[in-house]
Amino acid sequence: MTAENRRILIIDDERPILLTLEALLGRHGYQPETAATASYGLRVLQNNPPAVVLLDLQLPDADGLQMLDQIKQEHPETQVIILTAHDSLSNAIESIKRGAYHFISKPYAPEELLSLIEKALEKQSLLRETEQLREKTQQLEKRLEIAETRLAPVVKSKAMQEIQELIEAMAPSEANVLITGESGVGKEVIANVIHSRSRRAAKPMVKLNCAAFPQAMIEGELFGYVKGAFTGAMNDFAGMIAAASGSTLFLDEISEMPPDLQTRFLRVLQEREYRPLGSTRTLKADFRVVAATNRPIASALAENRLRADLYYRLNTFQIEIPPLRERKEDIPPLVATFLKRFAQELGKSEPEIAPEAFQKLLDYSWPGNVRELQNAMEYAVVLARQNKIGVKELPAEVQLPAALQQTERHNNGGTGVQNLDDMERNAIIQALAQCHGNKKKAAQVLGIQRPTLYNKMKRYAIEL
Repeated sequence: MTAENRRILIIDDERPILLTLEALLGRHGYQPETAATASYGLRVLQNNPPAVVLLDLQLPDADGLQMLDQIKQEHPETQVIILTAHDSLSNAIESIKRGAYHFISKPYAPEELLSLIEKALEKQSLLRETEQLREKTQQLEKRLEIAETRLAPVVKSKAMQEIQELIEAMAPSEANVLITGESGVGKEVIANVIHSRSRRAAKPMVKLNCAAFPQAMIEGELFGYVKGAFTGAMNDFAGMIAAASGSTLFLDEISEMPPDLQTRFLRVLQEREYRPLGSTRTLKADFRVVAATNRPIASALAENRLRADLYYRLNTFQIEIPPLRERKEDIPPLVATFLKRFAQELGKSEPEIAPEAFQKLLDYSWPGNVRELQNAMEYAVVLARQNKIGVKELPAEVQLPAALQQTERHNNGGTGVQNLDDMERNAIIQALAQCHGNKKKAAQVLGIQRPTLYNKMKRYAIEL
């Protein structure tokens, strides 16, 4: 945890309390700041909000509960621990309802206070991380979304044409859909197309990435909550199910949803109603669900990451998107689409790709699939000189000789048991890949002489 995240503001009008807490926190690695009045404490908060505030309820120039309201309204991430001699039950309940992390009475046990501060810091860090993940997810969604009108020209392989035909048939229905495939193959793109061709297309599709939120927060994001449902629930939040009313709910990485929450979500699919957290009201659920996972279904079920009953409910239609390495004929139209897009975004003329560079694109295994190809094309367009993309303008991993790109597939394609020749061959390929084809450096990594490396490359038919 950074020093910035360990700043603690103590607001109390009793000087002995301020001095004692300042010394205690300083000894335990925190950065304490003190304020004897509410007005001075608010100035500190405005200039540089601390991670945690220790707040007394009885201040000479303000009511502590009103100040708590102001802190949580202006600095919602800052965690507030009420530390007061006025330890009535009503004060404690009211403090928690207004968003305080905890309520502790004077005199306090130093160990208890330090433990509470550490837990409050963990929560504050979690909130920041969640917000960062939310922003990254939204940015990624915008970058990866391909409009329906762009899908047709980039589908050339038989597998993708069959998927397109299936979408045409089932998109207008209300059937649940489960999309599977490796990361980056375009599962969200397919979900967008299904929604755009459905009867619910008039409203925007609502998306929830189950892997982007800590497990403790997914339930609230999905079902929503009412004010006071839990510590930190300062306002009502409708949730994704409510937002998807009359539309499509896309649950990405469904196998990352906690199993107990999968059970509750299954009940929503069956009964078409739900309750927000902390509410006694039962609301109607009106959405179509499209789910996706990058985990193989068999392993997700065997490892209990995906409940079998939820799987069978979602699996009315299953769309398995093959990896890009298994549909190389889709690479040329995808490259053309991405080149045009990024050239327009950068205000440049659409560059041409040299034949040897295009061959590199065809030879590469694309472990990151369409997402990796998209990033590679953006990289190439940025570096393109004289309106042309050569091998040097491609990412370093794409430039590697084809023989050095077989390592992952060679290792994963067998039974898991290798003989000594296989192990030696793979070690040589890995060393050459690590050294970008430099034989002298690869020999040093392997601890052998260059002539020995040449002989072994000849023996195992490793050509660069």
